[in-house]
Amino acid sequence: MHRFYVTVQNISGDKIILSDRGQVHHLKNVLRLKPKDRAIIFDAKGNEYNSIIEEILDESVSFRIKSKHKIFPSKGSWITVACAIPKNSKMDNIVDKLTQLGVDRIIPLETQRVVIKLDEHKKILRQKRWEKIAQNASRQSQRSRLPIIEPIKNIKEILSKREDFDLKLIPTLLGPRIYLREIMGKAKYKNILVFIGPEGDFSPHEVDLAKRAGCIPISLGELVLRVETAAVAVVSFIKLYADN
Repeated sequence: MHRFYVTVQNISGDKIILSDRGQVHHLKNVLRLKPKDRAIIFDAKGNEYNSIIEEILDESVSFRIKSKHKIFPSKGSWITVACAIPKNSKMDNIVDKLTQLGVDRIIPLETQRVVIKLDEHKKILRQKRWEKIAQNASRQSQRSRLPIIEPIKNIKEILSKREDFDLKLIPTLLGPRIYLREIMGKAKYKNILVFIGPEGDFSPHEVDLAKRAGCIPISLGELVLRVETAAVAVVSFIKLYADN
């Protein structure tokens, strides 16, 4: 069944108003849905609503709720990915892919070797863009809970919350490292933090900061991966172990 995301503010009683222009266009002109067609609506709180279309207007679609149920988080690990912002629009693809893979929180990361430097206004615009991409990816992959897209942070800000995680990983090309399978095969972890560095890797200072905060340096193999490839590869491997 087709799925659409709405904010909680657009739900009142047994009525839902879909006002997002992109989703309204997709419903009307791509899917060509009509009044009395059914759809699933979901919100940011993990609720799903089996609904029926009541009215289609130029800029909105109204639904009537037939039933509601709560989607509870899976019993697997909670995964946070702090990913260095790559050049061009590659971060858009990273957010999309990590959302599809089931990552719970994504933190865009500024590091010493990140090329992209944004002012405060552009940071806000980028975060809104990434939130929108996460919404669309959640809808496409049939996620019922949106990932949290944090504001852009640096490594010190993230490490200040190190006690929130029982496993902290930093893939790097520097110094002694161990393979990810050696870690994931030993225990079950509830809250996992993964750093993904920029092209050119983390600086020695950043790796040292992470290690002193309890991060484990890991190797992703003999090949040097691009940022977007490394993010997908690490999360896929963690999900394989954490969910099984």
